Amino acid sequence: MNRRTFIRSIACATTLSSAGGAAALGSFFDSRTPPRVAITMDDFMLGDAPKLSVEERNRRVLGALARHSDLKAALFVAGKHSDNELGRRLLRAWNDRGHTIANHSYSHHYYNSKQVSFQMFSEDVLRGEAVIRDLPRFRKLFRFPYLKEGNTAEKRDAMRAFLKKHGYRNGHVTIDASDWYVDGRLRKRLEKSPDADLSPYRDYYLNHIRERATYYDDLSRKVLGRSVKHTLLVHFNLLNALFLDDLLTMFERQGWKLINSDEAFEDPVFSSAPNILPAGESLVWALAKQAGKFDSLLRYPGEDGEYEKEKMDRLGL
Repeated sequence: MNRRTFIRSIACATTLSSAGGAAALGSFFDSRTPPRVAITMDDFMLGDAPKLSVEERNRRVLGALARHSDLKAALFVAGKHSDNELGRRLLRAWNDRGHTIANHSYSHHYYNSKQVSFQMFSEDVLRGEAVIRDLPRFRKLFRFPYLKEGNTAEKRDAMRAFLKKHGYRNGHVTIDASDWYVDGRLRKRLEKSPDADLSPYRDYYLNHIRERATYYDDLSRKVLGRSVKHTLLVHFNLLNALFLDDLLTMFERQGWKLINSDEAFEDPVFSSAPNILPAGESLVWALAKQAGKFDSLLRYPGEDGEYEKEKMDRLGL
């Protein structure tokens, strides 16, 4: 074991069960390190969208990643969308290019709902695994739909035990955002005006992600004493088929380092299990909530379309 590995093992083993311990991690990392971010993409919805077919959306997203030093993302698959021949064919394209394929459940249930029991949700996780487990790049990372990990201690802890029993790690998000909401507004515009100028949506999207990335990185430095290897949540949608290349270029120009998702998930912070209720949100948000010192910097939910609606209305988007 080399010195770097030894230090990381100590950090992972002795911190993260409490925010105080998490902050101690900062001493192991150089605060001058530029912020780093990996792309993680959720859902893999294959339905119709204006302008681009699903095959073209897939090609564009994969092409954008390839153009930036052959960047490797993690794709969190909701099985109901790709449990068909088209879905399997498109997933193989991700697999063959070396991207991580991970589990996002089958039905995309909202685990915090009173109508969704642990039994129902855990069975759905295994059903989702069945769709993707034969792909060589499948990894046992699980991401909760909507980043909601349980509205009671019983549900939260039951899922944590279930994931551990089945060899899963939580595929946490550190930078959350509302690209799905911007995508919905863009689609509505195209349905009304197929030839609409989309550059204002691109500009809004890039500004939104830049602002949220800056927020979560700053929060990471406050809570943990360092910038974590971030995982950005975006979705497989028309917005990213059109503008993912621009998004990656923006990060580079802003001084961020793009990293592969496998590297990001090696960060010791991802072994943490924040003791909060309701459980979930960005991992950085959850650690800040657990600390009890940063409530003035937090909103609940961490991200939602309601925060973007007035701004987009004002801009006529």
